[in-house]
Amino acid sequence: QVRLVESGGGSVQPGGSLRLSCKVIGLNFGISDMSWYRQAPGKERELVATIRSSGMTNYADSVKGRFTISRDNARRTLYLQMNSLQPEDTAVYDCNGYSGQWPWGQGTQVTVSA
Repeated sequence: QVRLVESGGGSVQPGGSLRLSCKVIGLNFGISDMSWYRQAPGKERELVATIRSSGMTNYADSVKGRFTISRDNARRTLYLQMNSLQPEDTAVYDCNGYSGQWPWGQGTQVTVSA
């Protein structure tokens, strides 16, 4: 059974940074295309960033140049480095496959406010 365990969220001021982690259990992580998603209150879940098994990355326009997705296949862990955070980045962040095909984890809350 696939399990996704996110961590690393918190509260920061605008301009601050956070690094999110997602431990992946129960699948062949190294060959899986992985993504970070986020859902702000009252909004639909949106795709933030994707990293293919090849290492190729894609980002939503709203985070391009500020967020970096990476992976450590040996540790079966996905990361999201978030810099220059803004209040509009406030959301619950989740990881999943590119198609969102696995059971969602608990997510990790990111709050950006002065």
